[in-house]
Amino acid sequence: MSAKYVQDMTEGNEVSLLIKFTLPMLVGNVFQQFYNLIDSIVVGKYVGANALAAVGACGSLNFLFFSVCMGLSIGVGIIISQYFGAKRETQVKRAIANSIYVIGAAGMLMSILAAIFARPALQLMGTPPQILNASVRFFRIVSGGMIAVAAYNAVAAILRALGDSKTPLIFLIVSCAINVVLDLIFVLKFGLGVSGTAFATVISQGFAALGCAVFSWLKNPYFKLKKEHWKVNRSIIIKCIKIGIPVATQNSMIAVSLVALQSVVNSFGETAVAAYTATSRVEQLVHQPLSSLGAAMSTFSGQNMGASKLDRVKKGYHKSILLVAGFSFLALLTAQFGGRTIMEIFVKEQAVISLGAKAIKITACAYFPLGMIYLTRGLLNGTGDAFYAMINGFVEVAGRIGFSSGLAMLPFLGVWSVWATSGLTWTITAVASIVRYKQGKWQTKSLTKIAT
Repeated sequence: MSAKYVQDMTEGNEVSLLIKFTLPMLVGNVFQQFYNLIDSIVVGKYVGANALAAVGACGSLNFLFFSVCMGLSIGVGIIISQYFGAKRETQVKRAIANSIYVIGAAGMLMSILAAIFARPALQLMGTPPQILNASVRFFRIVSGGMIAVAAYNAVAAILRALGDSKTPLIFLIVSCAINVVLDLIFVLKFGLGVSGTAFATVISQGFAALGCAVFSWLKNPYFKLKKEHWKVNRSIIIKCIKIGIPVATQNSMIAVSLVALQSVVNSFGETAVAAYTATSRVEQLVHQPLSSLGAAMSTFSGQNMGASKLDRVKKGYHKSILLVAGFSFLALLTAQFGGRTIMEIFVKEQAVISLGAKAIKITACAYFPLGMIYLTRGLLNGTGDAFYAMINGFVEVAGRIGFSSGLAMLPFLGVWSVWATSGLTWTITAVASIVRYKQGKWQTKSLTKIAT
C-alpha cells in the first residue's frame, strides 16, 4: 500500500508523531469553527445582538441531534485504526464500506427528527420569544444538511484512523472560504439574516463532504473498494454500534447537559444569551488544540492497541500532558488580559461586551482540566473502552445540571453561575477520566482480537 496518504504510528518518537498528526487537525478544526465564528460575527455586527442570540440558542440542540452521527463516526475510526495497526488491510476496507451504511442511515434519521422537533425543543428550553422564530428557522435549515456534516465527519474519521490528518484540512479550508463568500452574499446582499448564515453553512459543509470523499476514493489506496468489500458485514456493523453508540450516548448526555445550561442562560435574558453565545465561540477556539490532541491520541492509541504495544500508548499519554499544560497556561493569560478585546470582535453592545469579558476569565481557570478530558478521552476511546464513554457522559450531565441549578440560586453569583458551571464541570469530569485511566481496564479492550 502507498504510504502517501497513511501514517503508521506504531513506530517512531511518540510526541513527534502526535504533534505531526495534531497540527493539520488543529488547523482544520480552527477552520471548522470559522463556520460558527463567521456566522456569529456577520450576524452580530450586521443584523444585531438578538440575531446572534437566535443562532446561539440552538447550538446545544444542534449538537444533541448530531451527537449520534458523531459518535458512530468516532466508533468507525476506532475500529479502523485498530485494524490498521494490526496490519489487517482487508478488514480496513470492509470497515470503510460498512461504515457508509451505518453513518448514512443515522444521518438521514437525525436530520428528519431534528426538523420535526425544532420548535417544541426550543420552546422547552425556554428560548426567549423575541428570538424563537429566528432560532427555529436557523436550526431547521442547518439540520436539513446534517447528512452532509455526518458524511464529512465519517470520511475524516476514517482518514485520521489511517494516519492522514492533512486531506480533511484541505477541504475544510476551501469550504470555509466558500462559507465566507456565501455569508456575505446571503446576509449583506440578499438580507436573509440568520437564514442566510444557515444556508451558507449547509452548502459549504456539503462541498467539504463531497470533495473529501471523491478525493479519498481517487488517491487513498484503502478507499479502492471492490465488490466483496461492500458486502454487509454484521460483525463490523455490530462493532461500529458497540463502540459508536456509547460514544454517541456520551455526546447526547453532554448535549442534554448543555441544553439544560442553555435554559439557565435563557432565564437571564437576551443580553446574557448573546454574551454566552460569544464566549462559547471563543471557548470553541480554545477547545480546538485540546480536542485535536485528543483525536491524535485516539488514533495513536488505536493503532498501537491493534499492534499490542500498550507501553507505547502510556508513554504517548504521559508525554502529552506537558503539551496540555503549556497550552492551557498560554490560553489562561490571553483570557485574563485580552477578554474585552476578544468580545469586541463579536458585538457592539457594551453590556454584552462587559459581561462576556468577565465571563471568559472565569472559565479560563479550568482550561487545564478541559485539556485532560480531551487527552484521556482520546486514549480511552481509541483503545475501545466503550464503558468509559458512559461514565464520562453521566459525570458531565450531573455536573452541568447540578451546578447550574444550584449555583443559579445563590444571589451573589447570579448570571456568573453559568460560566462557573462550565469550569466546575470540566474539573470533575477530568478527575473521573483520569481515575478510569488509572484503573487500567482499557488495556483489555482490543477489538482486533474479536472474530470477524
